[in-house]
Amino acid sequence: MANKLIVAPAPHVQSAQSTASIMRDVIVALMPALVVSTVVFGMDVLRVVALSVAACVAFEYLIQRFLVRGPLTVSNGSAAVTGVLLAFNLPASIPWWIVVIGAFVAIAIGKMTFGGLGKNPFNPALVGRVFLLIAYPVQMTSFPMPVNGAFDALSGATPLAAIKHGAAADVVGVQELLLGNMPGSLGEVAALALLAGFAYLLWRRVIRWHVPVTVLATMAVFAFVYALGKGMTGAALWQLPLFHVLAGGAILGAVFMATDYSTSPMTVCGGVIFAAGIGVITMLIRLWGAYPEGMSFAILIMNACVPLINKYVKPKRFGVK
Repeated sequence: MANKLIVAPAPHVQSAQSTASIMRDVIVALMPALVVSTVVFGMDVLRVVALSVAACVAFEYLIQRFLVRGPLTVSNGSAAVTGVLLAFNLPASIPWWIVVIGAFVAIAIGKMTFGGLGKNPFNPALVGRVFLLIAYPVQMTSFPMPVNGAFDALSGATPLAAIKHGAAADVVGVQELLLGNMPGSLGEVAALALLAGFAYLLWRRVIRWHVPVTVLATMAVFAFVYALGKGMTGAALWQLPLFHVLAGGAILGAVFMATDYSTSPMTVCGGVIFAAGIGVITMLIRLWGAYPEGMSFAILIMNACVPLINKYVKPKRFGVK
């Protein structure tokens, strides 16, 4: 694969205007999933999202105003995007004070500790989410059922948790996975809406397809090989890979978090290596780890590998053989 530079520059070298435009596009791309999640779980979704966004914006403003002296960048929308993404990783029933704690960790530790936008090595929303998952595992894994009372087969467990406890991969049909009629975090229940957001970001040239497609393709291939190794035949050979691609935070993480400019490699080839690592680690955790979902951990682990990838996967200098 040609070792080409990714076209979109990192946020820290972009103008405030272009950064704000990108953040607006990301928020617009997340709106279909927000609508679906609100239909599935009710008005609690808007409560969680609004509180998360408000807390992230407030913490970034206060830190820049009183601790990290310099120009205020809170108006560029990056804190709002962090707030939405953090909310999408939370259940609709989460207590308000846990949302505020998650927002503080995401902004104060995941972002501003390293100097702010473009300097953070880890995705801030995922830093907040993983902290909350470790600190408050009960609240973070207590998922409400859809407001219409549908999917009784799961009894409040997410599809990935059901599979983890021995249910068949077809416990949830493709239609439910695509339309979101199941328990889960806000961003886990609307695969089709997230894919619509992916298409919008591609159309707006905010991201490129290499990282999201490689993450999901790696997961699908891994699941297919696993199914073969387990002796599965027939429909199970495609049901298991399709399930792992559509269920949980796979699409949300691959499209909206793994593509973060400041935490992903600078080259297309490096991005593919980065994405393949995310896919493999996610499947290792899902199939053999203690948690049913592994996307957040996988992205953070590969975020830590980005400097190494950038060091060894460099574009060829013009005129040098």
